[in-house]
Amino acid sequence: MQDTDTIPLPFETLDQSLQIEINKKAKELNFKKSETPFMSDETTKNIYLVQKGKIKTYQLNINNGREQTLYIYRENHIFDTTTLLDGEEHNVCYEVLEDTELLVFPIDFIRELLHNSPEFSQKFYLYIAKQMRYLEETLTDISLYSTSERLVKLIVQDFQPSNIFRFNILKGLSNTESAKLLGTIRNVVERHLKDLKNEKLIDITNRKIQIIETNRLLDKIKLLS
Repeated sequence: MQDTDTIPLPFETLDQSLQIEINKKAKELNFKKSETPFMSDETTKNIYLVQKGKIKTYQLNINNGREQTLYIYRENHIFDTTTLLDGEEHNVCYEVLEDTELLVFPIDFIRELLHNSPEFSQKFYLYIAKQMRYLEETLTDISLYSTSERLVKLIVQDFQPSNIFRFNILKGLSNTESAKLLGTIRNVVERHLKDLKNEKLIDITNRKIQIIETNRLLDKIKLLS
């Protein structure tokens, strides 16, 4: 398992003069739980860094009401990198899952940094690569593994700081939101959680999962054993 300080986070451990330049451009933005955070064109003008809290981005099928959560952004996560790269509006929805504090940067300023600062661009592109790998893993998991296997994997990765897009995601998350992250429904997640508790592999208190038998939990999915 990697230490958290080995993860390439673009806005951390920068040269002091560069950090001062970045800090001057930052503005704070706060949202309360359940707020709809952005107007349609705001993410074409800004890049957002989460300081505290959680925001999810998701796709919605308006015909049947089904949702698929793409990311749950938490502390040190950055969005929307897709618009940053291609300049087009990103057709996704956002929802604030808990009270959240953001730092906001003009998107043109970040593009200038990517062009002019090798230090910043190296870290930023590594971060984007992590995002791409996360989406690739999510897609293959949904295609190749059962819901119970995906849930166990999500629980295990929630305790791994090296997995920057799944670490500490489940804390305070409802079973409904966990289901949307896994591409299933709440009843299915609740049934699998109950089975894991009955097997004494996990315990759950105040929506916080505790792993009791790590090795036995890993044995349930061969891809992590």
